[in-house]
Amino acid sequence: MIRVDGLTKYYGAHAAIRNLSFAIESGEVIGFLGLNGAGKSTTLKVLGCVLLPTSGRVAIDGFDVTKDPHEIRKRIGFLPDTPPLYDEMTVGGYLAFVAELRGVPTAQVAQAVAEAERKTTLTEKHHDVISSLSHGYRQRVGLAQALVHNPKLLILDEPTGGLDPAQIVEMREVIRKLKGEHTVLVSSHILSEINQICDRYVVISAGEIIAQGTEEQLSLQLDSGGAIEVDVKGQATIAIDLIRNVPTVSDVVMVKLEKDFAQLRVQATSDVRPEIVRALVKADVDVVRIDRASGRLENIFLKLTQGRDA
Repeated sequence: MIRVDGLTKYYGAHAAIRNLSFAIESGEVIGFLGLNGAGKSTTLKVLGCVLLPTSGRVAIDGFDVTKDPHEIRKRIGFLPDTPPLYDEMTVGGYLAFVAELRGVPTAQVAQAVAEAERKTTLTEKHHDVISSLSHGYRQRVGLAQALVHNPKLLILDEPTGGLDPAQIVEMREVIRKLKGEHTVLVSSHILSEINQICDRYVVISAGEIIAQGTEEQLSLQLDSGGAIEVDVKGQATIAIDLIRNVPTVSDVVMVKLEKDFAQLRVQATSDVRPEIVRALVKADVDVVRIDRASGRLENIFLKLTQGRDA
């Protein structure tokens, strides 16, 4: 769906992005990660045919952004960091207006609006004036305008920006339901939320791509594997010895010990949760819980970008 080769964009003498190359397959949900000023928005605007690249090649669904921008715009839905809304219009009127701009046939506009409202849970707000909506609903209207022409590709720049925790969960669920129907490229600083909807990640720092892959692949790139939390009932010493013998495990630390309950933190260079469970169960050690340590993606992201975006 997206192929980027050697993409560079200058603003005067300043290179906002340099020599970016990556590819995204149809149906994937990709997280585009980077600190403020890393070049995320510039990249998304080039993909959305808002900016022209200085050099390099960008193809969307086989069309070149410099040669066929109108064909590309038919195939993409773009939600910038500030939704392009008209406050004096109703939700339904605005979405109908956008549908017409996007080339939806007049006879199909009402159906397209209804479908976009259904996907973003805006049906009950159809007649509401946009200026009366909360920030969370305004974000949904912004997403609906990106969806109204049923594009193959959705580009979402910080879709959860400024939302409260409840609204973030709601927006996450909306985006998650789009998976499979659309290819989605989503930029976000809310890493704990993006982690729950994305198949893999592209990490950009100081205008350059520094890593690509799944969470596990990024972790292996750092030779850190990632921490695993294991809660066991009793027999903590035996559990530690058994886990240390599991291949790729480099360290086991007891985080908490309360009566017959122990929480262990395991460091490994791969996801060895199944191997750990098998080893403990075979030795009749009761496993209460096993999971990846919280904050894993955040730690990987900070290690990858540390010092580069100063």
